[in-house]
Amino acid sequence: MSLILSIDTATAQGSVALAKEGKLLAARQSDQQKDHAAWVHVAIRALLEETGCSLQQLDAVAVVAGPGSYTGLRVGMATAKGICYAGQIPLITLNTLYIMAFAAREKIRSDKHAGMDEEKILFCPMIDARRMEVFMALYDGSLKEIVSPSALVLEPGVFQQWQTGHTIFFFGNGSSKCKSLDVHNGEVWGDFFYYPEHVTLLAQKKFRKGNLPILPMLSPLILKIFTLIIKQ
Repeated sequence: MSLILSIDTATAQGSVALAKEGKLLAARQSDQQKDHAAWVHVAIRALLEETGCSLQQLDAVAVVAGPGSYTGLRVGMATAKGICYAGQIPLITLNTLYIMAFAAREKIRSDKHAGMDEEKILFCPMIDARRMEVFMALYDGSLKEIVSPSALVLEPGVFQQWQTGHTIFFFGNGSSKCKSLDVHNGEVWGDFFYYPEHVTLLAQKKFRKGNLPILPMLSPLILKIFTLIIKQ
């Protein structure tokens, strides 16, 4: 029976969750992105107290490794690595955009779109990267990667090559920028995101597959480095 702690400080919607065999036992969430560094350790402690579990009982730690907030990604990765080093347990990394696409597919299957042909669907999760830029990826209905995670400046016609014959679902806190573009055959969901349940399910799937990467080789997925320029 696997017991996995999941840590997500990649975006404004931070969370920690504890799951057994992929079934959520308890979770803590925070929408105060600037406080993630101070919040995450307190939240993990409260989570363990609530469930009666200890760090020594963990079989693995999962961390949402990006893309997302530069500071948030470093906070989450450092916390997860520290626990894994201390307990000599595997670290599972998850991609923010893939989790978003997974959650979107679950939504499609459960709501009014349930009758749609998944072969004609594309999922485009977007995280705001300021101005008209977003962190995005493109996945088909089976969640196969069509466009790998990247930083993209949104401009007219940027999605034209994928629109023919497909319905593209744009979602995430950067997707509202698509409303100024010509995205025919598309739906803009706005700030649709994911929940700790989605993170724990994907963490369990990766844990079962095994072959988890070596800790020293792991680093956050940083798609864009912001440079602070100080005028003298």
